[in-house]
Amino acid sequence: MKSTSFMLSTALTGLFALTATQGSAETFRWASTTDAQTMDPHAVNSTPVLSFLNNIYEGLVRRGRDMTIEPSLAVSWEPLFGENGWRFNLREGVTFQDGSAFNAQDVLFSYQRASDEAADTRSWFAPVTEVRIVDDYTIDFITEAPNPLFPDSIANFMILDQDWAESNDASLPARDAENFATMNANGTGAFALASRDPGVETRLTPNATWWGDVEHNVTEAIFTPIGNSSTGLAALLSGEIDFIQPIPLQDAEQVEGRDGFKVLEGEETRVIMFGFGHEHDALLYSSDVTDANPFQDSKVRLAAAHAIDMDAIDRVIFRGKIEAANQLVPEGISGYSNAHTNRPEYNPERAKELLAEAGYPDGFSFGLKCTNDRYINDEALCRAAASMFAAVGLNAELSTGPVRDYWTQLREDDFDMFLLGWSPGTFDAEHPIRFLLNSQDDEKKLGSWNFGNYSNARVDELLPLIQEEIDPTTRQTMIDEIVEITQNEVAYIPLYTQPLIWASKDNIDLTQRADNFFILRWVTVN
Repeated sequence: MKSTSFMLSTALTGLFALTATQGSAETFRWASTTDAQTMDPHAVNSTPVLSFLNNIYEGLVRRGRDMTIEPSLAVSWEPLFGENGWRFNLREGVTFQDGSAFNAQDVLFSYQRASDEAADTRSWFAPVTEVRIVDDYTIDFITEAPNPLFPDSIANFMILDQDWAESNDASLPARDAENFATMNANGTGAFALASRDPGVETRLTPNATWWGDVEHNVTEAIFTPIGNSSTGLAALLSGEIDFIQPIPLQDAEQVEGRDGFKVLEGEETRVIMFGFGHEHDALLYSSDVTDANPFQDSKVRLAAAHAIDMDAIDRVIFRGKIEAANQLVPEGISGYSNAHTNRPEYNPERAKELLAEAGYPDGFSFGLKCTNDRYINDEALCRAAASMFAAVGLNAELSTGPVRDYWTQLREDDFDMFLLGWSPGTFDAEHPIRFLLNSQDDEKKLGSWNFGNYSNARVDELLPLIQEEIDPTTRQTMIDEIVEITQNEVAYIPLYTQPLIWASKDNIDLTQRADNFFILRWVTVN
């Protein structure tokens, strides 16, 4: 079923969020195309990692079934009076899975760890200037300016036990290497890590000392990454697993037609897009243009956008289940610009004209880098796009590979054009502005996923104003200006909002959240 906004996805969440009641104890087996790269919650800021680790670790706040922010290790929070920031009142009596007590010192340590240069999560804390412990169960986060979004922005900030991390030489995350926290875990969440064989199998067991109300009846949860979608679907239909995310779109009808199985369908908040190497002085993968980077010209970037036939991609690759995107957030997300809903139309002749105007009448070759196991039909999408680019003279040398290697390649600037999917962690348009559009600035912890280093001084100027503005009309006006600037400059090519297509046995009750996180504490095996 195709939907036009995030709001419908939220409604679908309600449909599939059946009330779980404790029943007979059960083993639950599930699969996905992508394994979590690490068990360290501060090492890799990606959905497969954060989704998985939300079952083991917890933050000060968390998102509920309907994506609203609710208490977790903090029972309440309020803005500070007399200075900018937030006070969090912590939950007492909580222990980590090894029995150690949780308190404010663990929060301070986890902040220092998650905001360090070694962490992939450091951009979450760009507004923070200081963190102060008031007492064992009260902690203040001081920000540069009023920051109404701050509690939402740290929904995936997970707390580690300081003593456990330091005693195991894991005081800092290992983003591109390994340490003890890469393979081991010690959280406060509903489940504990029992065993870990990366790329093969990970087992979780219920945390017997968890502070929350138990809604599941799972005694053991076994996760198996299955990179081949057809193999994964066969495992479901043969009874080897109970649930898989996602399934191939073309197989949804087959699953729905089988007794004992069901399909869960919705729309994710993730926008799939192409990005460019804006700051690259020359193309890395070109046989005919070796001393320049044509993608530094907005006319060339617009030509690439005009070359893409989204209707054909929707019809052939996605079976009519996607919505074309015009911004870096989907309609229905806070801050979405209703003033700028147009996207470049499919117009190959105009694309050729723009290339000629830019000085490339015969086009040129370049490298297109994509994943083959991260997003739904990602490799098929990139092959179709490469064919469409070639039709206007943009000859892509397509390179696809697993996501486990992909982010390192992008951080090393090993691309001319790349595929990216982005879901706003705060459910607000400020999020991709901070991560994808602001100039890279390590000192301010900004632009950490802006791989091509798109840079516009006005965008950089507006971001802090948007972060602190309370008046919704004034704030939206500034976001509208950024959307207009980045659309005119074709900073990225937004393609579509990714669909959610999950499948399970019909005796499984679970919740499909719009951020594509799978939460085990809401699973019941009937």
